[in-house]
Amino acid sequence: MTTDLFDLTGRVAIVTGGSRGLGREMVLAFAEHGADVVIASRKLGNCEAVAAEVRERFGRRALAVAYHAGSWDDAQLLFDATLAELGRLDVLVNNAGMSPLYPSVDAVTEELYDKVMGVNLKGPFRLSALAGTHMAAHDGGSIIFVSSIASQRPTPAELVYGAAKAGVNNLTAGLARTFGPTVRVNCIVPGPFLTDISKAWDLEAFERRAKDAFALGRGGEPHEVVGAALYFASDASSYTTGALLNIDGGPR
Repeated sequence: MTTDLFDLTGRVAIVTGGSRGLGREMVLAFAEHGADVVIASRKLGNCEAVAAEVRERFGRRALAVAYHAGSWDDAQLLFDATLAELGRLDVLVNNAGMSPLYPSVDAVTEELYDKVMGVNLKGPFRLSALAGTHMAAHDGGSIIFVSSIASQRPTPAELVYGAAKAGVNNLTAGLARTFGPTVRVNCIVPGPFLTDISKAWDLEAFERRAKDAFALGRGGEPHEVVGAALYFASDASSYTTGALLNIDGGPR
Protein backbone atom coordinates (compact mmCIF):
# COMPACT_ATOMS: atom_id res chain seq x y z
CA MET A 1 0.00 0.00 0.00
CA THR A 2 1.10 3.56 -0.63
CA THR A 3 0.87 4.35 3.09
CA ASP A 4 3.51 1.70 3.76
CA LEU A 5 6.05 3.93 2.03
CA PHE A 6 5.93 6.25 5.05
CA ASP A 7 6.19 3.51 7.68
CA LEU A 8 9.13 4.02 10.05
CA THR A 9 8.56 0.98 12.26
CA GLY A 10 11.80 -0.37 13.69
CA ARG A 11 13.80 2.75 12.90
CA VAL A 12 15.52 5.21 15.21
CA ALA A 13 15.50 8.93 14.45
CA ILE A 14 17.45 11.80 16.02
CA VAL A 15 15.94 15.27 15.76
CA THR A 16 18.12 18.14 16.95
CA GLY A 17 16.19 21.14 18.17
CA GLY A 18 13.47 18.57 18.72
CA SER A 19 11.83 20.03 21.81
CA ARG A 20 9.85 22.80 20.11
CA GLY A 21 8.71 24.28 16.82
CA LEU A 22 9.33 22.35 13.62
CA GLY A 23 11.55 19.86 15.45
CA ARG A 24 8.81 18.84 17.86
CA GLU A 25 6.38 18.35 14.97
CA MET A 26 8.86 16.04 13.25
CA VAL A 27 9.52 14.06 16.44
CA LEU A 28 5.81 13.43 16.95
CA ALA A 29 5.23 12.54 13.30
CA PHE A 30 8.11 10.05 13.25
CA ALA A 31 6.86 8.40 16.45
CA GLU A 32 3.31 8.25 15.10
CA HIS A 33 4.68 6.41 12.06
CA GLY A 34 6.53 3.85 14.18
CA ALA A 35 9.98 5.24 14.90
CA ASP A 36 11.77 5.42 18.22
CA VAL A 37 13.06 8.94 18.66
CA VAL A 38 15.87 10.94 20.21
CA ILE A 39 15.00 14.49 21.17
CA ALA A 40 18.14 16.62 21.38
CA SER A 41 18.27 20.25 22.46
CA ARG A 42 20.04 22.53 24.91
CA LYS A 43 17.40 22.37 27.64
CA LEU A 44 17.10 18.80 28.87
CA GLY A 45 13.81 19.42 30.68
CA ASN A 46 12.09 20.48 27.47
CA CYS A 47 13.43 17.38 25.71
CA GLU A 48 12.18 15.15 28.51
CA ALA A 49 8.70 16.67 28.25
CA VAL A 50 8.48 15.79 24.56
CA ALA A 51 9.90 12.33 25.23
CA ALA A 52 7.18 11.73 27.82
CA GLU A 53 4.55 12.86 25.32
CA VAL A 54 5.89 10.41 22.74
CA ARG A 55 5.74 7.52 25.18
CA GLU A 56 2.23 8.39 26.34
CA ARG A 57 0.68 9.08 22.93
CA PHE A 58 2.45 6.55 20.71
CA GLY A 59 4.09 3.98 22.97
CA ARG A 60 7.46 4.45 21.33
CA ARG A 61 10.85 4.59 22.98
CA ALA A 62 12.04 8.15 23.38
CA LEU A 63 15.41 9.40 24.59
CA ALA A 64 16.05 12.98 25.74
CA VAL A 65 19.60 14.29 25.35
CA ALA A 66 21.04 17.69 26.28
CA TYR A 67 22.86 18.87 23.17
CA HIS A 68 24.51 22.07 22.01
CA ALA A 69 24.39 22.10 18.22
CA GLY A 70 27.57 24.14 17.93
CA SER A 71 29.68 21.70 19.97
CA TRP A 72 31.93 19.19 18.22
CA ASP A 73 32.12 17.12 21.40
CA ASP A 74 28.35 17.16 21.96
CA ALA A 75 27.86 15.65 18.50
CA GLN A 76 29.92 12.66 19.60
CA LEU A 77 28.07 12.41 22.92
CA LEU A 78 24.67 12.48 21.20
CA PHE A 79 25.72 9.88 18.66
CA ASP A 80 27.15 7.59 21.36
CA ALA A 81 24.10 7.96 23.61
CA THR A 82 21.75 7.05 20.77
CA LEU A 83 23.59 3.83 19.96
CA ALA A 84 24.04 2.93 23.63
CA GLU A 85 20.35 3.39 24.49
CA LEU A 86 18.52 2.50 21.28
CA GLY A 87 21.02 0.31 19.48
CA ARG A 88 20.84 1.79 15.99
CA LEU A 89 20.45 4.98 13.98
CA ASP A 90 18.44 5.28 10.78
CA VAL A 91 17.36 8.91 10.49
CA LEU A 92 19.10 12.14 11.48
CA VAL A 93 17.38 15.52 11.25
CA ASN A 94 19.71 18.49 11.67
CA ASN A 95 17.03 20.96 12.70
CA ALA A 96 18.66 23.03 15.45
CA GLY A 97 19.58 26.55 14.40
CA MET A 98 19.88 30.16 15.49
CA SER A 99 19.71 33.61 13.88
CA PRO A 100 20.36 36.34 16.45
CA LEU A 101 19.45 39.91 15.65
CA TYR A 102 22.08 42.60 15.06
CA PRO A 103 21.62 46.34 14.50
CA SER A 104 23.79 46.63 11.37
CA VAL A 105 26.22 44.49 9.41
CA ASP A 106 29.26 46.34 10.75
CA ALA A 107 28.03 45.60 14.28
CA VAL A 108 28.30 41.83 13.80
CA THR A 109 30.94 40.67 16.26
CA GLU A 110 33.36 37.84 15.76
CA GLU A 111 31.68 36.04 18.65
CA LEU A 112 28.24 36.29 17.02
CA TYR A 113 29.63 35.22 13.64
CA ASP A 114 31.39 32.17 15.10
CA LYS A 115 28.36 31.19 17.19
CA VAL A 116 25.98 31.34 14.22
CA MET A 117 28.36 29.38 12.00
CA GLY A 118 28.96 26.83 14.77
CA VAL A 119 25.31 26.07 15.49
CA ASN A 120 24.07 26.17 11.90
CA LEU A 121 26.99 24.60 10.02
CA LYS A 122 29.87 23.21 12.10
CA GLY A 123 27.81 21.09 14.47
CA PRO A 124 25.51 19.67 11.79
CA PHE A 125 28.57 18.76 9.71
CA ARG A 126 30.15 16.83 12.58
CA LEU A 127 26.97 15.04 13.60
CA SER A 128 26.22 14.11 9.99
CA ALA A 129 29.76 12.83 9.48
CA LEU A 130 29.35 10.50 12.46
CA ALA A 131 25.82 9.40 11.60
CA GLY A 132 26.41 8.97 7.89
CA THR A 133 29.55 6.90 8.38
CA HIS A 134 27.68 4.63 10.78
CA MET A 135 24.62 4.32 8.53
CA ALA A 136 26.75 3.51 5.49
CA ALA A 137 28.49 0.72 7.41
CA HIS A 138 25.21 -0.80 8.57
CA ASP A 139 21.69 -0.69 7.11
CA GLY A 140 21.81 2.69 5.38
CA GLY A 141 19.56 5.56 6.34
CA SER A 142 18.52 9.14 5.78
CA ILE A 143 20.09 12.44 6.80
CA ILE A 144 17.84 15.50 6.61
CA PHE A 145 19.15 19.02 6.90
CA VAL A 146 16.86 21.93 7.71
CA SER A 147 18.12 25.00 5.89
CA SER A 148 16.28 28.29 5.34
CA ILE A 149 15.02 30.38 2.48
CA ALA A 150 17.61 32.86 3.76
CA SER A 151 20.20 30.58 2.13
CA GLN A 152 18.79 31.67 -1.23
CA ARG A 153 17.32 35.12 -0.56
CA PRO A 154 18.93 36.58 2.58
CA THR A 155 17.62 39.79 4.04
CA PRO A 156 19.99 42.35 5.58
CA ALA A 157 18.99 41.05 9.03
CA GLU A 158 20.20 37.47 8.46
CA LEU A 159 23.41 37.64 6.45
CA VAL A 160 25.55 35.35 8.61
CA TYR A 161 22.66 32.93 9.13
CA GLY A 162 21.96 32.87 5.40
CA ALA A 163 25.61 32.18 4.64
CA ALA A 164 25.69 29.32 7.14
CA LYS A 165 22.52 27.81 5.69
CA ALA A 166 23.95 28.14 2.18
CA GLY A 167 26.77 25.97 3.50
CA VAL A 168 24.13 23.47 4.66
CA ASN A 169 22.74 23.37 1.11
CA ASN A 170 26.25 22.61 -0.13
CA LEU A 171 26.72 19.88 2.48
CA THR A 172 23.51 18.27 1.30
CA ALA A 173 24.91 17.78 -2.19
CA GLY A 174 28.38 16.81 -1.00
CA LEU A 175 27.34 14.30 1.64
CA ALA A 176 24.81 12.72 -0.73
CA ARG A 177 27.81 11.81 -2.89
CA THR A 178 29.95 10.87 0.09
CA PHE A 179 27.49 8.41 1.67
CA GLY A 180 25.63 7.06 -1.34
CA PRO A 181 24.35 4.64 -2.41
CA THR A 182 22.91 3.42 0.91
CA VAL A 183 22.50 6.74 2.75
CA ARG A 184 20.31 9.49 1.35
CA VAL A 185 20.99 13.12 2.24
CA ASN A 186 18.33 15.75 1.56
CA CYS A 187 17.37 19.21 2.77
CA ILE A 188 14.17 20.98 3.75
CA VAL A 189 14.32 24.71 3.00
CA PRO A 190 11.61 26.46 5.05
CA GLY A 191 10.30 29.95 4.62
CA PRO A 192 8.59 31.79 7.50
CA PHE A 193 6.79 29.42 9.86
CA LEU A 194 4.59 30.53 12.73
CA THR A 195 6.45 28.68 15.47
CA ASP A 196 7.07 30.03 18.96
CA ILE A 197 9.83 32.21 17.47
CA SER A 198 7.18 34.15 15.57
CA LYS A 199 5.79 35.43 18.87
CA ALA A 200 8.53 38.06 18.72
CA TRP A 201 7.33 39.28 15.31
CA ASP A 202 4.86 42.03 14.56
CA LEU A 203 2.33 39.49 13.33
CA GLU A 204 -0.15 42.03 12.00
CA ALA A 205 2.55 43.58 9.82
CA PHE A 206 3.74 40.14 8.73
CA GLU A 207 0.26 39.05 7.73
CA ARG A 208 -0.18 42.19 5.64
CA ARG A 209 3.12 41.60 3.84
CA ALA A 210 2.45 37.89 3.40
CA LYS A 211 -0.66 38.52 1.33
CA ASP A 212 1.49 40.07 -1.38
CA ALA A 213 4.85 38.39 -0.74
CA PHE A 214 3.74 34.73 -0.95
CA ALA A 215 1.63 32.89 -3.48
CA LEU A 216 -0.22 31.22 -0.60
CA GLY A 217 -0.63 34.55 1.14
CA ARG A 218 0.43 33.45 4.63
CA GLY A 219 3.14 31.99 6.83
CA GLY A 220 3.45 28.27 7.41
CA GLU A 221 1.91 26.40 10.33
CA PRO A 222 4.38 24.14 12.20
CA HIS A 223 2.57 20.90 11.26
CA GLU A 224 3.05 21.73 7.59
CA VAL A 225 6.68 20.61 7.78
CA VAL A 226 5.59 17.02 8.47
CA GLY A 227 4.93 15.94 4.88
CA ALA A 228 8.42 16.90 3.74
CA ALA A 229 10.06 15.35 6.80
CA LEU A 230 8.23 12.02 6.44
CA TYR A 231 9.00 11.92 2.73
CA PHE A 232 12.74 12.31 3.27
CA ALA A 233 12.87 10.05 6.34
CA SER A 234 10.99 7.15 4.78
CA ASP A 235 11.16 4.83 1.80
CA ALA A 236 8.87 7.22 -0.06
CA SER A 237 12.05 9.08 -1.08
CA SER A 238 14.09 5.98 -1.92
CA TYR A 239 15.32 7.51 -5.22
CA THR A 240 15.84 11.04 -3.90
CA THR A 241 19.16 12.33 -2.59
CA GLY A 242 21.02 15.62 -2.71
CA ALA A 243 17.68 17.44 -3.06
CA LEU A 244 16.60 20.81 -1.70
CA LEU A 245 12.84 21.08 -1.08
CA ASN A 246 11.55 24.61 -0.57
CA ILE A 247 8.48 24.82 1.67
CA ASP A 248 8.04 28.58 1.70
CA GLY A 249 4.55 29.42 0.54
CA GLY A 250 5.70 30.24 -2.98
CA PRO A 251 7.35 33.68 -2.86
CA ARG A 252 6.11 35.97 -5.62
